[in-house]
Amino acid sequence: MTLNILFFSITIKKRNVTLEEAVHQEQVEKLYEQNKDRQISMHRFM
Repeated sequence: MTLNILFFSITIKKRNVTLEEAVHQEQVEKLYEQNKDRQISMHRFM
């Protein structure tokens, strides 16, 4: 009889976000929302 045991150790660190990354992420989210709204309006138009 064999006993196979596997151990994982996971560590999670909070990532520090720079001001440039935060601004970029905000712009990406804004563009995503605009495109989503445009798709919804086009879907209703058809």
